[in-house]
Amino acid sequence: MLMRSKKILLMKFLSIIFLIMPFFVFAQYGVPTGTGLPESDDLSDIIISIMNWLLLLVGVIGIIGFVISGILYMTAAGDSNQIDRAKTAMTWSIVGVIVALMGYVIIKAADSMLEGSFF
Repeated sequence: MLMRSKKILLMKFLSIIFLIMPFFVFAQYGVPTGTGLPESDDLSDIIISIMNWLLLLVGVIGIIGFVISGILYMTAAGDSNQIDRAKTAMTWSIVGVIVALMGYVIIKAADSMLEGSFF
């Protein structure tokens, strides 16, 4: 029993070592270029990239919700409950897309103000 637990512990330790090893081997090369990631160490660039990604995600989810609510509306076949549900879903999908667009405009405006150029 004790021998088996030692083997399991040794296997876990070796697995962790083999997973961490590439980080030490490739550490000498530095940050790769051409990956689309921000190459500067400026915190504002990283935050803006994350916010743009999140806004893109919200916009895509809003468009998908808009399409699904349109399908619900078309397949309602006169059922007033499903029509109301589809209209509510469409309303909130439109609100989601508008919020995503407003967020994008606000981030771009704040970024240009922080850089000192308004246009």
